[in-house]
Amino acid sequence: MVVIPALAESATLFATLSSLAANPPELCERFLILVVVNHRADAPEEDKADSLATLRLLAAGDPRLSRLRLAWVDAATPGLEMPSKGGGVGLARRIGLDLALARVEQQGGPILVCLDADTLVRPDYLAALREHFAASRCGAAVIPFQHQRGPSPESDRLITRYELFLRGYVLGLSLAGSPYAFHSVGSAMACRADAYLKIGGMNSRSAGEDFYFLQQLARTVGVRQLAGTMVYPSARASHRVPFGTGRSVSRMQANGERDQLFYHPACFRLLGAWLSLVAARPGADGRSLRERAGEISPCLGEYLDLNRFEELWGKLQRNNPGREALLKAFHGWFDGLKTMKLIHHLSAGLFPRCEPDKALADLFAWGGLAPVSGMEDQLEALRDLQNGAGGERRDGVPAPAP
Repeated sequence: MVVIPALAESATLFATLSSLAANPPELCERFLILVVVNHRADAPEEDKADSLATLRLLAAGDPRLSRLRLAWVDAATPGLEMPSKGGGVGLARRIGLDLALARVEQQGGPILVCLDADTLVRPDYLAALREHFAASRCGAAVIPFQHQRGPSPESDRLITRYELFLRGYVLGLSLAGSPYAFHSVGSAMACRADAYLKIGGMNSRSAGEDFYFLQQLARTVGVRQLAGTMVYPSARASHRVPFGTGRSVSRMQANGERDQLFYHPACFRLLGAWLSLVAARPGADGRSLRERAGEISPCLGEYLDLNRFEELWGKLQRNNPGREALLKAFHGWFDGLKTMKLIHHLSAGLFPRCEPDKALADLFAWGGLAPVSGMEDQLEALRDLQNGAGGERRDGVPAPAP
């Protein structure tokens, strides 16, 4: 099942559905497409009117979508709207995914897929999902992505900078040896139904739900990137969520490109040294590890003190005998969120954020990549590296839907 939350998306949803309908008919028959048309009770009137227009368009039908097994949830009609408090994209995804569980056959490892109403997919999308989960031992997957081109040269440059920021962060995590070195993009994630149940379902956050969802899946059932397809999220600006692509592009439009600075590469080297220290000395006591961490960097030691590491490490050792179990428990504690908070802690201190050329030059050298200058060429290099099989050049990115 593919679940698509739609909030004021009448202008983009049907292009997304049409891209799904371009998949092979036999696969369209196997996947139910569930659109959750939603807004909060306190949403702006224009959003409410758009949601109701979306419901009318879905009810009217579209011959171009006839091969899809298409259904929708009305969380927009007065009396059915989502609550004003806590009624964000996380809840919309959860509504769709929870309903999906009651309607999928549990035999054969049914797949739950998250997509967005402004994201385009390729004709090999459904096949790649099916093939990946037939072969993968992990319970969850992230899907290669690249943003659509912006509607103007300025907006295109801004989305290039933002996607480069995302990819630079994941490159830094990968070089540091973090198990959380994967992209958290809400329109590019999927899991098996039993994995969804195992983590207690989707969280109901108004933003960042994708980050927390994938983090929990990574700690519980494992996350791997699939190959053979690509999704194309929108490049548009948006104020509807407190952070993420749309809000970041909007801030850069208002404040200039320097509103989106990059993490200093020294942050990732320090992270790598910390993770290597723990992996090399699992038998050390908490005080010893804390002292060695302080030698790596006083800022690292300070961060560990804020998180009461010495006390925590002793508990982890007592409850997880054996190196493998201990390191798994450590990474369950020092998760993607604590990793990001460490990077932010270092960025607020010794290693302030910097321009992309400064940030990426060292990361490229560290990773043994050929030196590249200029944001577009750097982005192409990281797309080639991170998207793997199924990637394509920038000229192949679909234009935004009209």
